[in-house]
Parts: sequence; C-alpha cells; structure tokens
Amino acid sequence: MLGAQSAALYTSAMPYRTEGPRLPMTQLGASGMEFTFRSAQLSPWRFLSERALDAIPGLLTWLALALSMWAAIFQPRLILWLAAVLGAYMAGRFILAALAIQIGYHRIARWQQIDWRAQYEAEKRANSLPWEAVHHLVLIPNYRESLPVLRHTLTELAQQAEAKPAMTVILAMEAGEEEAIAKGERLQREFRPHFAHFYFTVHPRGIRGEIPGKSSNIAWAVRWARRKLVEEHGYDIDRILVTTMDADVIWHPRHFAALTAMFANHPQRHERFWQAPIRYHRNIWSISPPMRLLNAYSAAMELAYLSAGWWKALPISSYSLSLRLLQACDHWDVDVISDEWHMFIKAFFLREGRVRLERVFLPFSALATGGDTLWQVIRNRYRQTLRHAWGSKEVGYMLARMLEHPEVPFRQSLSYLWRVAHDILMGGAGWVTITLGSQLPLLLHPALWQQQWQAPWRELPLLVLQLAFGLVLLSGVLIWRQDVAVRPPREGPLQLGERILSLLSFPLLPLLTLLFVGLPVVHAQTQLLLGLPLQFRVTEKG
Repeated sequence: MLGAQSAALYTSAMPYRTEGPRLPMTQLGASGMEFTFRSAQLSPWRFLSERALDAIPGLLTWLALALSMWAAIFQPRLILWLAAVLGAYMAGRFILAALAIQIGYHRIARWQQIDWRAQYEAEKRANSLPWEAVHHLVLIPNYRESLPVLRHTLTELAQQAEAKPAMTVILAMEAGEEEAIAKGERLQREFRPHFAHFYFTVHPRGIRGEIPGKSSNIAWAVRWARRKLVEEHGYDIDRILVTTMDADVIWHPRHFAALTAMFANHPQRHERFWQAPIRYHRNIWSISPPMRLLNAYSAAMELAYLSAGWWKALPISSYSLSLRLLQACDHWDVDVISDEWHMFIKAFFLREGRVRLERVFLPFSALATGGDTLWQVIRNRYRQTLRHAWGSKEVGYMLARMLEHPEVPFRQSLSYLWRVAHDILMGGAGWVTITLGSQLPLLLHPALWQQQWQAPWRELPLLVLQLAFGLVLLSGVLIWRQDVAVRPPREGPLQLGERILSLLSFPLLPLLTLLFVGLPVVHAQTQLLLGLPLQFRVTEKG
C-alpha cells in the first residue's frame, strides 16, 4: 500500500512530484504498463500459496482439455454425455437470463419515470442524510484517451443536476502518458466552472509492488482526493459517495439523483455498492454488426444478473461506494487488474459479510471495441477479453479470504464463491468441455453421427445437445431483439452490407464465441497457471 505517499502528488497548475521506491525503467516494458509481481515482497510460503490458488482455473481448463481429448478417443459417449449435461445447463441459464432481462427492462422503464427528490422525501427517516449534504466524488481513470472522448464524457456528466452543487471530478491520469499534465490542465480549465470542484491527478509509474492499471490509478487518486476534500475543504467523509467510471461512460440523466436518494436514505450506506446496467451503445452504429451482437449478449447478461433474484450480482465497469467504506478497506489494492470484483470481495470479508450490492436500474452507455480493419477489430476485442479474463485470479483470492475470515457466515461466502467460480470456470473448463466434447467424438467416430439419424433415441446426448443449441439460439434472438429496441436512433437506414452481416452474425456466433470468449479466457488462465505476467494495453474503441 502507498499509505501517506499518496499525498505527494500535486495537481492543477502546480508541478507534480512523486516519492517512494521505484522500479528501474527497464522493468516496465515499452509502454510503461508491464505488470510486475510481488514475489520479492512476499514470504516464500505466501508467494507459493498465491501461485497455487491463481493456477486453479488454468489447471482445471487444461484437465478438461486432456479429458475431452482422451474421452473422445476411448469413451466418446462419456464425453458426449458430459457435454450434453453442460449444454442443457447453459440452455437453462439462457432461458432464465431472457426472463430476467425482461424483468430488468420493466424495472428500467419504471425507474426512468421516478422523481428522485420526491422519492427521497417519501422514504426519508430519522437517520437519513440531508439531500444537500451528499457529495459525489467521481473518479475518471484514463490512459491515452482522446480529448474528444473525454470532452464528450465530461460534457454529459456536467448535465447531471448534482454536478455544480455537489460533485467533485478527479481525472486520474497516468505519468506514462506524455501529454497527461497538458491534457489534464486543458480539461480542468474547460470544465472547472461546471462542477463544485475539478482536479486531476497524475499516477506515477514505477512504484514498487504496483501493477500499472485502473486499480492502482484510482487508489492513488482517491487518497489524494480524500485529503483534498476532507482535510482541506472540510467535507464530512461519511457524506461522500465515490463513483469510479470508465472514461467513455455516459450516465443516465437521473443517475446521480437516484444515487443521492438511495445513499442518503440507506441505513447501511457504508456497507453497500451501487451498480447500474451497462449498454455498449455510444458507438453502436460505427462498429461491425457481429460486434453489435456480441456486445448485446454481454450487456444482456449483466442486466440479467442485476435483475434476477436467483443470481448474485457483482460490480462491473463503473460503480459507486462510500468513501468511508473505501477508507475502512484501505482503498483499492494496487497489485490487481480487475478492480470491480476484487474490491467487492475485499470489502465483503473485511466488513464481516455485511456488504451488499444495490441495483440502480438506470442504464449507462459505453463505447464498444472497434477498429478500422478486420484485424484491428479482432485484435482489440481479443485483448479486451484477455484483460477481463485476468479476473480469474479472483477464484483464488475468494478462497484465500474464506480461509482467513472464518467469522463470515460460510453460506454467504459460498454463494459469492459460486458466482465468481461459476463464470470463470464455465468460460474456461466449461467452454472447452462443451466445444470439444460435442465435436471431437463425432469427428473421430462418424458412426455416432450416422446412428443419430437412424435411431435418435439411442444417441440421447446428441439429441440433448441439439435441443440445447436450439434453445440457446432462440433465447439469443430474443435477447438481440430486446437490445435492438433500445438502441439509440440511427442516422439513415442500414446499408445492404450491414443487413447481410447482421443476418450472418447468428450462424457466426460459435466462431465469435471461439475468438472473443473461449480463446482469450483460456489464454489468460494459462498465463496464470504458468505464472506469466500480462501486459496492460488500452483497448481502442470504435
């Protein structure tokens, strides 16, 4: 942790300086964003323990690969049955997701009509905070983001009713970007009049024990902001709600009014996260139709998690929590890449299992990955999923916290472990088993396919797989139509080429899943298994 060193950075027009131990620049990589491990700072036993836990997802994925290949040769019906069971399970999840998404859309429609000031007054109680007392601290971590993207984001943020009277914006810049200070000063001059306060911080690179990225950047920024707001300006730390957002996010116009009402009235406001559903709609009409379909599924599943009472929701991308909770948990960790899940798990255990996630059914919009050429589209989306899949480390982190905190009710811990492990393992070992288990036996034993057509009831796993695929496809079409219905208006009609690609996107879905889900997940988990670092690269957006 940085501790008091986080106060060593000055912003605005003042020159910035940094303190603390540095890594030699030769260890940082060309972009200054190469991940480093903490092996030099950990005891051998702690280091080996972490390595063993990190290896679990990759180990299971490669065991699934070996089992699928062995069984395809020697026990084809066994692996077909296993693939069929997993396929039927995934089909059931898709059906439940389609139902949950419909519930989510109804809630969104209702929430968009709420007068949040009136809602606050109606639910106000003795321990509620005054509306005017709530202050929003908004952190916008960014690295090599273009000025037009940042300007658009800040312009939209300034339209929030809470912007001028109750919002402090911190542009969390990186010292690895040559133009960071000039860009921060320029945006500060332009947008300072639109907010209560507007600052920028510059996170230095080369701090020993850090992994360069979003988590270490916002950890630096929030420590600086806490000192600025609480110690210099005299704000009450118990009345500050922190929102960390991606640099391309556009919030719903009533988002911060809803946050104010929910935070002010909630009796456990310092043990809560707040999360809204994401939509990749900012550049929906400038990316290729197959990417539109893939992004529709990604956003839909996140909405399903928020809407369904039968699944556990976790933070994603951009979310909020109190500054008091952040301080109690020693802020974000500086040696992780996936800040969302990691921060929630950390807070959950440090607060003895009392932390929960509150839903905010006011969707925010973000940019989807794109590119000028087909290769750039593939590369950018692959890298983004690879970076997200580094969250596979959270399986081991969750297990370690369960062992360290036996005071947390086991049933609650197990429910979150199931959510974390389920998504990670189904994206790796599960995907390998379904894909190879349903294809290799038929390639190696063509007679199975012939028997399927001659006597379908004798090859029940193949029938189950076909029915599962049909249900997934049907649910997918429903999810896609729901996304189309809420997309922003398009200037001009769809071109013929776009229409053709839109139709081809559905039969191309297995290939899209292979390229942009299965392979990058296996890639990340294999790197974790082997103890190889991951290089952080900012994903180019369309």
